[in-house]
Amino acid sequence: MSRDESFVSAVIVAAGSGTRMKMDKNKMYLEICGEPVLARTLQVFQDCELINEIILVTNSSDIFFCKQHIIDRYGFDKVGKIVAGGKERQNSVFNGLCELNENTGIALIHDGARPFVDEEILKNSINAAREYGSTGVAVPVKDTIKITDEEAFVKDTPDRRTLWAIQTPQAFKYELIYNAHKKALEEGFIGTDDAVLVERMGYRMKLIMGSYFNIKITTREDLAFAEAIWENTKA
Repeated sequence: MSRDESFVSAVIVAAGSGTRMKMDKNKMYLEICGEPVLARTLQVFQDCELINEIILVTNSSDIFFCKQHIIDRYGFDKVGKIVAGGKERQNSVFNGLCELNENTGIALIHDGARPFVDEEILKNSINAAREYGSTGVAVPVKDTIKITDEEAFVKDTPDRRTLWAIQTPQAFKYELIYNAHKKALEEGFIGTDDAVLVERMGYRMKLIMGSYFNIKITTREDLAFAEAIWENTKA
C-alpha cells in the first residue's frame, strides 16, 4: 500500500522513569509551573495543524494513569493509542511505529521529556523529511569538545564548527524508519538514537536548526531550568 506524505504521525516516547532524579515516579508527570511535563509536550503536537495523529508510548504500568490524568484531562484527541514501551528506548519507538495509521507517510519521533519544542520546529522537520527522507533537529555546540582515551587523557580536539548537539524530533519517511528499526531488531543492534539506524543503512540525515530552549528534562536541575524557560517565554 502506498503511503501518503501529507499524513503525518508522531510517536511520543514517554516510557521513562525518575531514576536519575531520585524520584519514585515517571519524570513525565512532574510539573513545570503547575502542568505535567508530558502535557506540555503533547500540547505542541496537538496544536500543530500538520500533525494528524499521535501515538504515545509509556510504561505499561502507567497507561491507565496517563489516559485519565493526561489524555482525558487535557483533551488530547489526536492521541490515537497509548502503547506499552519496551526494554530499551529503541524498542519503545518500534512499538509505536508498528501502531501508526496505515496511511502514515511521515513519522516524527520525539522525547516526551522535551516540552519546549515549538510548532515551527515541527513544521520544519516535516517539510525537511518530505524533501530529504531523514532529518533531525540539532543545535551547534557551544563548548569545546575533547576526545579522550580510556584513561581520560586527551587524544583529539575536533573542530567545534562541525559539531552539533542532537535533539528531537527526528522525522523520516515512514518506510525508511520502519525498515531501519526492523533491520536493527533482527540484527540485535541498539543505537543511541533513531537516526543512527537509518545511517547504518547508508542514508544521510539532514540537520535543521533546533533551539537551545528545547532541553530534555533529565535531572532535578533541569526542572529549575525548565521553569525559568517557561517564565521567560511567557513574559
